Amino acid sequence: MAFLLAGSLVLGGCGEKKEKAADSELPELVIGMDYFEPYSYQTSDGEYKGVDVELAEEALQRLGYQPKFENIVWEDKDELLADGTIDCLWSSYSMNGREDKYQWAGPYLYSRQMVVVKAESEIQTLQDLKGKRVAVQATTKAEDLFLHNIASDLPQMEQVNCFSTTNELYAALRKNYVDVIAGHEAMLGSLVQSGKGIYRMLEESPYKSELGIAFKKETHGELAADLTETLKEMQDEGVTKEIVTKYGLDADKILPGGERK
Repeated sequence: MAFLLAGSLVLGGCGEKKEKAADSELPELVIGMDYFEPYSYQTSDGEYKGVDVELAEEALQRLGYQPKFENIVWEDKDELLADGTIDCLWSSYSMNGREDKYQWAGPYLYSRQMVVVKAESEIQTLQDLKGKRVAVQATTKAEDLFLHNIASDLPQMEQVNCFSTTNELYAALRKNYVDVIAGHEAMLGSLVQSGKGIYRMLEESPYKSELGIAFKKETHGELAADLTETLKEMQDEGVTKEIVTKYGLDADKILPGGERK
């Protein structure tokens, strides 16, 4: 049984400049992002930060574009792509199972889905999740996993609660509305670290995936190909490793060609 809690967000205006001169006049690429620390988030003064933000800024600068980041309600992402509100999705988005749904650039990183519980929980393994209540973010890989839309060894849960934002996800566990939360390793790792012993992450991963940049199907084909090549160049030059390490991630585990754990 799945429950969806939807939030609301007002998008700022966006457009595409055609001039190409100074940096401020480069053509814009509007990127839809979710608050997904350490990949994409905003500081208290509104500045965009994160692994994906810095990768986008570097890659697009090399290609003669400037990124315009837009925080979006993640479950509205396909509608926003379809109507041109955003040009692409770049926010730790998994390609697996969606290969034919979008025009992709990448993969540029690997990721793992993980499970977090409160430190005192008796849950130690994935099989201990049988009959428990889980919270996931709506329209993410974790949702598909726990609703069994993706084949896995996960047991049947008593309840799968789907939230719009990561903040709602964290609150559900903090207030004991659920027994566990599931999602991207880096996102949940940030919660565990900031919790200072309140939470812990299970050792097992129910799913590993490839991250890419998603454009509307049958659009931006040339740009997607150029972006894939540019991201490979950045990895070869050590730029990507420097960025992911800056945000506390293990480059050997998440860079293509690494351990793919």
